[in-house]
Amino acid sequence: MTLVTGRPAPLRAAPGRTAPHLRHERVLLRDGARLLAGMDEVGRGSLAGPVSVGVVVVDAGTRSAPKGVADSKLLAPAARTRLLPALHRWGLARAVGHASAAEIDEIGIIAALRLAGNRALATITLTVGPVDVVLLDGSHDWLSRPAQADLFSLDDEPDVPGPRVHMRVKADRTCASVAAASVLAKCERDSMMVDLSAQHPAYRWHENKGYASPEHMAALRELGPSELHRRSWRLPVAGEPFVDDEYPDEVF
Repeated sequence: MTLVTGRPAPLRAAPGRTAPHLRHERVLLRDGARLLAGMDEVGRGSLAGPVSVGVVVVDAGTRSAPKGVADSKLLAPAARTRLLPALHRWGLARAVGHASAAEIDEIGIIAALRLAGNRALATITLTVGPVDVVLLDGSHDWLSRPAQADLFSLDDEPDVPGPRVHMRVKADRTCASVAAASVLAKCERDSMMVDLSAQHPAYRWHENKGYASPEHMAALRELGPSELHRRSWRLPVAGEPFVDDEYPDEVF
């Protein structure tokens, strides 16, 4: 989990592309929020390694996002890496939280997303205090504590109201705070998978980041899963043919 704080000078958006902006964030901030956290997840469809959630906090005084910021899935790895120095200076605070493969197996992917998101929020709270609203990509609120808390709550989940969650489909492509969060989460998780690949080189995580590439699937059929695979998922078994459309189409 990482944390950087501070506010830099403004930078211009990348030419030739409709860049993410802060218009949606500013509407929510004018509606009474003091601090807003843009949030996005990566690694949901991976077969191995953690699921990771990035958070970037902005307020009414935050200036335009660094030039080139976009949904991490639209950027080449080198472009994402080049953005990191600027993103580490933008906004009020930023963090990435993770939930391990073992935790995903124990509590399920949705609760693991919530766990990773709450870990990221807990980190930024240490510096800027609690945020008022979270801007979340998509149409499903996986962050808020479920109503059936006795069945789906986490053991370490605080029994206090969390921030208000505002959903927006394609927020990672239109909202600068969410796009920045996606880049930070993608870069940190990718780096983790490259490091973990040295311990399990046969699965080629340094190339596929734990997703269902043909090489990864072939290694699973030959060697079986490692302790870092999500064993509760339908992983391939020896002799089973690889069917590409059975697995999420993700950017490695």
